[in-house]
Amino acid sequence: MARPPAIEQEPGLWLALNIRSLALNDDQLLQLFRDNPGFRFEVSARGELIIMSPASPKTGQRNAAITAHLWLWNRQVGAGEAFDSSTMFTLPNGARRSPDGSWVSKERWNRLSEGEKDSLTHMCPDFVIELRSKSDRLAKLKEKMEEYIANGARLAWLLDPIDRCAYLYRPGQAVERIDNPSVISGDPVLPGFRFDFREIL
Repeated sequence: MARPPAIEQEPGLWLALNIRSLALNDDQLLQLFRDNPGFRFEVSARGELIIMSPASPKTGQRNAAITAHLWLWNRQVGAGEAFDSSTMFTLPNGARRSPDGSWVSKERWNRLSEGEKDSLTHMCPDFVIELRSKSDRLAKLKEKMEEYIANGARLAWLLDPIDRCAYLYRPGQAVERIDNPSVISGDPVLPGFRFDFREIL
């Protein structure tokens, strides 16, 4: 198997490298990620490799709080599987995305083979969370949220501690912006899941 190229660009840049033109399969793409551990990657639906800035300690702390709450809720209700920001999903449109937090219902997760669960799983999570950091462009994050919904997510949260607001995305509905939110509810997609936005301020 041919080894993918090493990455030499600075984080936060879009590479002029199209994965499709290199015809990389999932194993080769994973090898590319392993060979470049100092970078975080996503791949757009157009096949563009995206290098993302590493999280600052403050952002990492915020993200840990979010995923911990999601994991604990899921452990109590046993309704599915919760994932952190290191998990990559291949969406139906071909994009490979790693939301900051995500959840898949038990029914959908159990349909997958063990091999599918241990790869760049071809599915869109039922629920996704993206957390805005200082290096993120809000317009790009909003595009990602629309992409999640268009590819099958039933609920998506964009949490923005910089502007102190949250954007809630649902299929077939207008985006709901909540300014200075307190407790946000995941009902009915995640029954009983609550997150206190003030924990990430």
